[in-house]
Amino acid sequence: MAAPRRGDTGHSCYFITGSTFRKQQLFQSERMALLFLDVLFHYRAEGRFLLHEFVIMPDHFHLLISPVETLERTLQLVRGGFSYRARKELGYMGEIWQTSYYDRRVRDFEEYKAFRYYIHTNPLKKKIVNSADEYAYSSAHRRFAMDPVPQRLKPIGMRA
Repeated sequence: MAAPRRGDTGHSCYFITGSTFRKQQLFQSERMALLFLDVLFHYRAEGRFLLHEFVIMPDHFHLLISPVETLERTLQLVRGGFSYRARKELGYMGEIWQTSYYDRRVRDFEEYKAFRYYIHTNPLKKKIVNSADEYAYSSAHRRFAMDPVPQRLKPIGMRA
Protein backbone atom coordinates (compact mmCIF):
# COMPACT_ATOMS: atom_id res chain seq x y z
CA MET A 1 0.00 0.00 0.00
CA ALA A 2 2.97 2.31 -0.10
CA ALA A 3 3.32 4.74 -2.98
CA PRO A 4 6.64 6.23 -3.98
CA ARG A 5 7.58 9.35 -2.10
CA ARG A 6 7.12 12.47 -4.16
CA GLY A 7 8.24 16.02 -3.84
CA ASP A 8 6.14 18.83 -2.49
CA THR A 9 3.52 20.10 -4.93
CA GLY A 10 3.35 23.54 -3.34
CA HIS A 11 -0.37 23.01 -2.80
CA SER A 12 -2.06 23.66 0.50
CA CYS A 13 -2.30 20.97 3.16
CA TYR A 14 -5.65 20.28 4.82
CA PHE A 15 -6.92 18.41 7.83
CA ILE A 16 -10.14 16.63 6.79
CA THR A 17 -12.80 14.79 8.77
CA GLY A 18 -15.52 12.83 6.99
CA SER A 19 -18.28 10.92 8.77
CA THR A 20 -20.45 8.04 7.75
CA PHE A 21 -24.20 8.56 7.36
CA ARG A 22 -25.79 8.86 10.82
CA LYS A 23 -22.45 7.74 12.33
CA GLN A 24 -22.96 4.15 11.17
CA GLN A 25 -20.05 1.90 12.14
CA LEU A 26 -19.33 1.04 8.47
CA PHE A 27 -15.58 0.82 8.91
CA GLN A 28 -15.98 -1.64 11.79
CA SER A 29 -16.10 -4.14 8.92
CA GLU A 30 -12.61 -5.06 7.76
CA ARG A 31 -13.86 -5.35 4.16
CA MET A 32 -15.17 -1.77 4.23
CA ALA A 33 -12.05 -0.38 5.92
CA LEU A 34 -9.72 -2.15 3.48
CA LEU A 35 -11.79 -0.96 0.53
CA PHE A 36 -11.57 2.64 1.78
CA LEU A 37 -7.79 2.24 2.13
CA ASP A 38 -7.61 0.85 -1.39
CA VAL A 39 -9.57 3.81 -2.80
CA LEU A 40 -7.44 6.30 -0.86
CA PHE A 41 -4.15 4.79 -2.03
CA HIS A 42 -5.43 4.33 -5.59
CA TYR A 43 -6.06 8.06 -6.05
CA ARG A 44 -2.82 8.89 -4.28
CA ALA A 45 -0.91 6.61 -6.69
CA GLU A 46 -2.63 8.40 -9.59
CA GLY A 47 -1.06 11.62 -8.30
CA ARG A 48 -4.37 13.25 -7.33
CA PHE A 49 -3.04 14.27 -3.89
CA LEU A 50 -0.26 13.79 -1.39
CA LEU A 51 -1.33 11.79 1.65
CA HIS A 52 0.61 12.82 4.74
CA GLU A 53 -1.38 11.13 7.53
CA PHE A 54 -4.70 9.30 7.92
CA VAL A 55 -6.85 7.25 10.26
CA ILE A 56 -10.00 5.30 9.44
CA MET A 57 -12.19 4.96 12.51
CA PRO A 58 -15.38 2.85 12.67
CA ASP A 59 -17.64 5.81 11.78
CA HIS A 60 -15.35 8.50 10.36
CA PHE A 61 -11.94 9.25 8.88
CA HIS A 62 -9.30 11.96 9.30
CA LEU A 63 -6.76 12.92 6.64
CA LEU A 64 -3.81 15.28 6.34
CA ILE A 65 -3.78 15.76 2.60
CA SER A 66 -2.38 18.10 -0.07
CA PRO A 67 -4.73 18.08 -3.08
CA VAL A 68 -3.37 18.63 -6.58
CA GLU A 69 -6.82 19.73 -7.79
CA THR A 70 -9.39 21.47 -5.62
CA LEU A 71 -10.14 20.06 -2.20
CA GLU A 72 -13.77 19.56 -3.25
CA ARG A 73 -12.75 17.50 -6.29
CA THR A 74 -10.30 15.45 -4.24
CA LEU A 75 -12.94 14.53 -1.66
CA GLN A 76 -15.47 13.86 -4.40
CA LEU A 77 -13.03 11.31 -5.85
CA VAL A 78 -12.32 9.64 -2.51
CA ARG A 79 -15.85 9.59 -1.11
CA GLY A 80 -17.54 8.99 -4.47
CA GLY A 81 -14.99 6.37 -5.49
CA PHE A 82 -15.53 4.52 -2.24
CA SER A 83 -19.34 4.70 -2.54
CA TYR A 84 -19.22 3.38 -6.09
CA ARG A 85 -16.92 0.48 -5.20
CA ALA A 86 -18.79 -0.39 -1.98
CA ARG A 87 -21.96 -0.79 -4.03
CA LYS A 88 -20.32 -2.61 -6.93
CA GLU A 89 -17.88 -4.86 -5.06
CA LEU A 90 -19.52 -5.36 -1.68
CA GLY A 91 -23.18 -4.96 -2.62
CA TYR A 92 -23.73 -2.20 -0.06
CA MET A 93 -26.93 -0.32 -0.91
CA GLY A 94 -27.36 2.04 2.06
CA GLU A 95 -26.33 5.67 2.46
CA ILE A 96 -22.61 5.96 3.14
CA TRP A 97 -21.60 9.56 3.87
CA GLN A 98 -22.85 12.55 5.78
CA THR A 99 -23.36 15.25 3.16
CA SER A 100 -20.81 17.62 4.64
CA TYR A 101 -17.27 17.21 5.88
CA TYR A 102 -14.94 19.28 8.03
CA ASP A 103 -11.85 20.84 6.49
CA ARG A 104 -9.18 23.08 7.94
CA ARG A 105 -6.22 24.49 6.05
CA VAL A 106 -2.99 23.72 7.90
CA ARG A 107 -1.20 27.03 8.42
CA ASP A 108 2.15 26.02 9.90
CA PHE A 109 4.30 23.17 11.18
CA GLU A 110 2.93 23.41 14.73
CA GLU A 111 -0.62 22.90 13.45
CA TYR A 112 0.58 20.05 11.26
CA LYS A 113 2.17 18.31 14.27
CA ALA A 114 -0.99 18.81 16.36
CA PHE A 115 -3.20 17.31 13.64
CA ARG A 116 -0.78 14.40 13.15
CA TYR A 117 -0.86 13.73 16.89
CA TYR A 118 -4.67 13.90 16.89
CA ILE A 119 -4.86 11.44 13.98
CA HIS A 120 -2.40 8.99 15.54
CA THR A 121 -4.01 9.04 18.97
CA ASN A 122 -7.64 8.81 17.82
CA PRO A 123 -7.76 4.98 18.11
CA LEU A 124 -6.16 5.23 21.57
CA LYS A 125 -8.76 7.71 22.81
CA LYS A 126 -11.52 5.37 21.64
CA LYS A 127 -9.74 2.48 23.40
CA ILE A 128 -9.51 0.44 20.19
CA VAL A 129 -5.78 -0.25 20.65
CA ASN A 130 -3.14 0.30 23.34
CA SER A 131 -0.52 1.75 21.02
CA ALA A 132 -0.99 3.93 17.93
CA ASP A 133 1.25 1.75 15.77
CA GLU A 134 -1.01 -1.28 16.45
CA TYR A 135 -3.96 0.21 14.58
CA ALA A 136 -4.07 -1.29 11.08
CA TYR A 137 -6.06 1.59 9.53
CA SER A 138 -3.75 4.46 10.40
CA SER A 139 -0.62 6.05 9.03
CA ALA A 140 0.90 5.42 12.46
CA HIS A 141 1.07 1.71 11.52
CA ARG A 142 4.52 0.71 10.29
CA ARG A 143 3.26 -0.80 7.00
CA PHE A 144 2.50 2.59 5.45
CA ALA A 145 5.02 4.92 3.81
CA MET A 146 3.47 8.37 3.74
CA ASP A 147 4.23 11.49 1.77
CA PRO A 148 6.56 13.90 3.59
CA VAL A 149 5.54 17.05 5.45
CA PRO A 150 4.83 19.74 2.85
CA GLN A 151 7.98 21.81 2.28
CA ARG A 152 6.24 25.11 2.99
CA LEU A 153 5.22 23.88 6.47
CA LYS A 154 8.64 22.66 7.54
CA PRO A 155 10.63 24.80 9.96
CA ILE A 156 13.60 26.44 8.23
CA GLY A 157 16.07 23.90 9.71
CA MET A 158 14.10 20.96 8.20
CA ARG A 159 13.78 22.27 4.64
CA ALA A 160 15.70 20.62 1.83
